[in-house]
Amino acid sequence: MATLREPADLRTELANRLRAEDFIRTPTVDAAMRKTPRHLFLPGVPLEQAYADRPVYTKTDGRGTSISAASQPQIVAMMLEQLAAQPGHHIMEAGAGTGYNAALLANIVGDTGRVVTIDLDEDLVDDARKHLAAAGVANVQVVRGDGALGHPDGAPYDRIIATVGAWATPTAWLEQLAPDGRLVVPLRLRGAASRSIIFERNDGGWRDAGSELAVFMPLRGIGDDCRRLVTLTDEQDVTLQVHKDQNVDPAALAGVLESQRHETWTDVLFPPMVPYEWLDLWLACRLDNTIMRMNVKPQAIERGTVSPMFPWGAMATTHGADLAYLTIRPAPPTADGGKLYEVGVIGHGPSGKDLAQHVADETRVWDAEYRTRTVRFEIPDAPAQANPSAGHFVLPRPHHPITVTWQ
Repeated sequence: MATLREPADLRTELANRLRAEDFIRTPTVDAAMRKTPRHLFLPGVPLEQAYADRPVYTKTDGRGTSISAASQPQIVAMMLEQLAAQPGHHIMEAGAGTGYNAALLANIVGDTGRVVTIDLDEDLVDDARKHLAAAGVANVQVVRGDGALGHPDGAPYDRIIATVGAWATPTAWLEQLAPDGRLVVPLRLRGAASRSIIFERNDGGWRDAGSELAVFMPLRGIGDDCRRLVTLTDEQDVTLQVHKDQNVDPAALAGVLESQRHETWTDVLFPPMVPYEWLDLWLACRLDNTIMRMNVKPQAIERGTVSPMFPWGAMATTHGADLAYLTIRPAPPTADGGKLYEVGVIGHGPSGKDLAQHVADETRVWDAEYRTRTVRFEIPDAPAQANPSAGHFVLPRPHHPITVTWQ
């Protein structure tokens, strides 16, 4: 018979792992993660699952799509480190979810600080209040409302954090921050490219003070960032996740993976465990129909239908009836025997070879000219001019365009 583990032991084990993997970096975040009982925010979820380093999906819409979750603890810790909240701070959170993140924030700001957390759905708000009460957290106000509007009654805030993905930065968040405040928001920049960005006020706009790869449930309400799935196989085991800034014609792509396959290899090399995030962002900015996630189930790989970069799938793009997606293969090792992998592109469709070649060319440009540069993000006060040939892009938004610069 398996021995039942105590919540405190599981919590300690989780915090130790997150610290060892450098997601927890400061004593304040470490103490909050060790003290806050995550299982009380996930009633009915087995203890081992509540303290696993995985997200727990807690609500779906009428079509079965997940719309709320308890985020993966490593992402929670990473964003808390980005936020750098301090005792006494007044914080606004968009996306109450289960209330767990608000409880962590409450622990960090202490009795002299306050946390306001907002969610759109009455049931989520009610549950968050119950969970916080069960955990004995008193300095959190749970508000039902549209997180994109913030909560002006409690402004100004020292920190604002969004635990939902946003396509644009709501004006309310910028207006409700204190002059020396900090905003942490998971921004979907273009297509599938998304990063959790720290914004702070500077002369001429809001500039980033660091960013990390992160993808969240999309914001709902006036800042809605809906997405849809396009199925590429009769077995429904290869799908494209399409956002509102992408143009995909499901009818034109019917049977595309049954057409001739064209492989193009780039000579662009990566060691194991080195992320592809900056290549993905480059392709997101450069491709006309920006990158999207092509999600793949194992049986599609086993059939030989697709050969994606990762077991979950790959980044892809389309053009009319054509599809191209990223792949990798082992490359000759380094001089000291280290492993390397070469990036390739697989194309399908009437002009799939040309589309794959275009993606491969952009991959080589990134490798030759931009791979070693630093990427900066800004929300400028004045209109900015793009210069794509120099690695400077302007991502249009209704109110606050975002600049992405390789410098």
